[in-house]
Amino acid sequence: MARERRLFSEEFKREAVKLVGQSGASKAGISRDLGIGANLLGRWCREANVDRHAGGTEKVTNQDYERMRHELAKVKMERGILKKALGYFAADLK
Repeated sequence: MARERRLFSEEFKREAVKLVGQSGASKAGISRDLGIGANLLGRWCREANVDRHAGGTEKVTNQDYERMRHELAKVKMERGILKKALGYFAADLK
């Protein structure tokens, strides 16, 4: 006899994934407490892009990574310009 398929609400899934990100417990322990399979909880975490080892933060996409890399390069360039300007104006004070 086949088991009836259980359906879980989106809120239940979000809360389960949040538990994985917040608590120090393992996915297996959390899934056991919730009465669901560890593989199912793992799939929900992958779908929510949650990395357990990163403390529950979202994974960075390649597009976000490239945007941050370009922004960092711009900020470094601006900092260099400001350092040169500071040196120029400091020389005038002497």
